[in-house]
Amino acid sequence: MEWLKVFHIVMMVSWFAGLFYLPRLFVNHAAFDEGPVHDRLSMMEAKLYRFVTPMMLLTIISGSALTWMQWTYLQVETWFYLKLAIVLLLVGYHHYCGCLVKIFAQQRNARSHVFYRWFNEAPVFGLLFIVILVIVRPF
Repeated sequence: MEWLKVFHIVMMVSWFAGLFYLPRLFVNHAAFDEGPVHDRLSMMEAKLYRFVTPMMLLTIISGSALTWMQWTYLQVETWFYLKLAIVLLLVGYHHYCGCLVKIFAQQRNARSHVFYRWFNEAPVFGLLFIVILVIVRPF
């Protein structure tokens, strides 16, 4: 089980690296959306999204396996259900980023770089709350 935890953490860190960097690319893309800069940023966004999507899936699969191995979490552990809810929100965030990749590629973005600067902060809070829930288990 320890090796599975290691794998889960590495996949989660890899996924979050993408969740931190992809919206940062959106900030730059919203500020510079013409010519070769647009083409380069669109390519980078698409490649990064394709790279981190399997990391998200492997995080979910390994987390599900860990849950199955520690079935007691499902019985009374409130922190676990809160963590699961945050993970589901992050999966939705990930898929919305995929929609934004397509919107930028088609040059249909209507939002400013300021919006994406704020949008970029969501996974930070998700990660913070998940770490608190797993380590401190306040509930």
